[in-house]
Amino acid sequence: MGIEEYGGGQGPHPDVLVVTTNDVPGYEVRQVIGEVFGLTVRSRHLGSQIGAGLKSMIGGELKGLTKTLVETRNQAMDRLVEQARARGANAVLMFRFDVTEAADVGTEVCAYGTAVVIAERA
Repeated sequence: MGIEEYGGGQGPHPDVLVVTTNDVPGYEVRQVIGEVFGLTVRSRHLGSQIGAGLKSMIGGELKGLTKTLVETRNQAMDRLVEQARARGANAVLMFRFDVTEAADVGTEVCAYGTAVVIAERA
């Protein structure tokens, strides 16, 4: 897994802009659509669990689990963008992730924010 695979986020010109801030410089909010979220739950892979158990004894990064979490976060964000787009938004403000254990069988990742319609300031 190369360094480019350890991140997420959007490409240079997304049709639905996702930001962690309350506003976008140079733009104004024309309409607040409301909360949107993308949710996914991933079970742990037995091989990565065994590897993680062994790695935890000697220390170091748990690369299998890191890869799974990156993929899971990206899937949750993709679902958030799909929901925002379906509701007519062109931006999501105050974007956040929430990660929790799901009944000790997997990891739940929720991407959430506020769907809005923004336009460039005149």
